[in-house]
Amino acid sequence: MIAYLDASVLIPTLVEETDSADVDAYILSGTERWLISEFAAAEVASGLSRMVRMGRLDSAGAIRRLDDFETWRAADAVSVDFQPSDARLAYTYVRRFELALRAPDALHLAMARRLGATMVTLDRRMARAATELGVAVDLLGPAPH
Repeated sequence: MIAYLDASVLIPTLVEETDSADVDAYILSGTERWLISEFAAAEVASGLSRMVRMGRLDSAGAIRRLDDFETWRAADAVSVDFQPSDARLAYTYVRRFELALRAPDALHLAMARRLGATMVTLDRRMARAATELGVAVDLLGPAPH
């Protein structure tokens, strides 16, 4: 399987969060190929920056985690760039107001579709939209109650 990982899945590999155990189990499951877009990498850096601003991490800790992420990404994942066609498709996705997609999520879905990858996310809204749009999806995390 080819899996496209979004930032909601990547952050819990770097910082202990509620869903970290589920994400770690998935990462260790033996998927053949992980795809991480440069856009998702930027979102990871942004998420760590936010944690520094909120006092949840210090700058040195965030830098170490970002270095760990870059090492893992270089060794075990394939970096992918977004294409202009991804932005155009994301635009059509966000225009479907019933999906309630944010532009970054729509861009991730567009890239996963182009790459023929399964979208892996913790975001239930994005998972529902993926299903509606015909993009394969693996929703991680505990089942809703």
